[in-house]
Amino acid sequence: MPNPPIDALFLDFYGTISADDHAAVEEACRGVVEALKLPMSAGQFAVRWGEVFFRTIEHANHDRFATLHECECASLVETLRGFDIHEIDPEPFVAVLKRYWQNPPLHADAVELLRRIDVPVCCVSNADREDIESAIALHGLRFDAFITSQCARAYKPEEAIFHGALKMMGVLPSRVMHVGDSLHSDVGGAQRLGIRTTWICRDKRIHDIGRHEPDHTIRSLDELPALLASLA
Repeated sequence: MPNPPIDALFLDFYGTISADDHAAVEEACRGVVEALKLPMSAGQFAVRWGEVFFRTIEHANHDRFATLHECECASLVETLRGFDIHEIDPEPFVAVLKRYWQNPPLHADAVELLRRIDVPVCCVSNADREDIESAIALHGLRFDAFITSQCARAYKPEEAIFHGALKMMGVLPSRVMHVGDSLHSDVGGAQRLGIRTTWICRDKRIHDIGRHEPDHTIRSLDELPALLASLA
């Protein structure tokens, strides 16, 4: 039996609509390494901090929910304990990431897609609400709805954020396509609910910890309209 047509599109934001956070993370880590004179490069510290950060958000859902900003601060403090540094204000370093979240550079193909797409679009993002609101407003983006991890009190790949998006858009999982750049968070999370998935695998992308197999793979959002048309 052929798949039903797509009634709505879910889009990840950071790394899919916007450029990924590689430059911002590198700047923040360089600031930490230089200020605290750590015996490693900014890139090496980014790996250490990143590992702690992802463990932090995995345990920051539902009743234990913490915002993305809080998770970045807490994970930086925990990472620095491994260097025997116990008195540190993480805010000046995390502020670099906050600026990126609120005004990230956009991929040109994302801007064009949002101009021409003819199905309802919901932005589904692991983010703090005020940051997404800022990014959408600053860049004049058109979404029919958006939901963040802060709205759902859960981070992808947790199902709650996808359930929230389905409810907001009034659609069935089988009639939705979710597009994102993370095999772990986007593809793995959406597939749990029977949502069809498209993985956007851009050049120079950051490392992906996921191993899930998407329904479709594209290199640019320019490919998406034709893909959706083929499913109609």
